[in-house]
Amino acid sequence: MTAIAMAEQERRQMVTVLFLDIVGFTALVDDLDCAEVRALQRDYFSIVSEVVRSGGGVVEKYVGDAVMAVFGIDEDGFGPQAAASAVRVGLSVQERLRGQLLAGRFAVRTRAGLATGDVIVDTAAARDFGQAMISGSVVNTAARLQAYAPHDTVVVDSTTREVTDELIAYQELPPVRVSGKPYPLDLWRALQPLRARQLVGAN
Repeated sequence: MTAIAMAEQERRQMVTVLFLDIVGFTALVDDLDCAEVRALQRDYFSIVSEVVRSGGGVVEKYVGDAVMAVFGIDEDGFGPQAAASAVRVGLSVQERLRGQLLAGRFAVRTRAGLATGDVIVDTAAARDFGQAMISGSVVNTAARLQAYAPHDTVVVDSTTREVTDELIAYQELPPVRVSGKPYPLDLWRALQPLRARQLVGAN
């Protein structure tokens, strides 16, 4: 690896990855004209990217109906607050989509998975649609958890829950066996952000 390539890569701790997709997308678009599929994707991606950016995240890629976003890649913006922002974004996207017709006719449901951990950041690609801007097992974990999320829910791994436990209310779900993992993963459903007065009352 060249010195330039190494200089453009930095290790970051406590980066949170969010995967979000539309439930039943393949069946939904199977009989649609490609122009209708594009209109649906355009409205969906527009809403998701707007919420992601307002929550301090960066959209890494769109794949079909899936969105991958990253939170906490800035040197001063990582940690529990970034992880909590990622969870809030997942919940906010689902709230925005609830009851809304995309492309004027399609009501969609989504599911989201989040994981938090150490990554290598390609600083030159750390921007919207910076493909492969981060590398680490946390990316695969978030994608796998998203696939196990119940419809219209946001689920997180144990690390995300631990670092945001005072900021987000959670419900424990049964552990899941994920392809490629030698042990079941603990799974938590995000319910809602905790307000300051809720935190004070809990003490």
